[in-house]
Amino acid sequence: MSTTLQGKKIAILATDGFEEDELLKPLHALEAAGAQVDVVSPAAGWIKGWKHSDWGEEVAVDVELRKARPDEYDGLVLPGGVMNPDKLRQTPEAVAFVRHFVENKKPIGAICHGPWTLIEAGATRGKMMTSWPSLKTDLTNAGARWVDQEVVEDDGLVTSRKPDDLPAFNAQIVAAFAKGKRRAQTNGEQARMR
Repeated sequence: MSTTLQGKKIAILATDGFEEDELLKPLHALEAAGAQVDVVSPAAGWIKGWKHSDWGEEVAVDVELRKARPDEYDGLVLPGGVMNPDKLRQTPEAVAFVRHFVENKKPIGAICHGPWTLIEAGATRGKMMTSWPSLKTDLTNAGARWVDQEVVEDDGLVTSRKPDDLPAFNAQIVAAFAKGKRRAQTNGEQARMR
């Protein structure tokens, strides 16, 4: 296991209907780089993934959104799927959670339809971004400069278009999270690191 992200704590914000590979593959890449990764969701228990054209795997929720503290995380990943970000962008607590990362300039990775939630959080104005092609107009109208590339990074905001882009996306989020500033650690975390 790489130690590139040792001591970093990353949140993946998702709900039912996330594109399965767009949650699981970044999760595994981040853990392989040494990060602690929590799946955060509005509901406790399990969330169900979407695999291309049908329901996929269920993933355990590590932290229920109402109990999640964004200041405890160094970075955020927003998987796509159509249902997942559409639900999240209509959930005020989810938008507020994302907005914390935006306002505190913490690195964020969003793939496919994931940028929908970024639009609601006010994170897109002036940014160069990519996404699933159908979001081009949404992102442009929200002030982003949309480009058709497998991965784009603009000042810690990493975006990609689709599952085929995951190798490039995963490499870029690991690099962005490694460069990002480290959160203030709790007393318990400091004690474990001595």
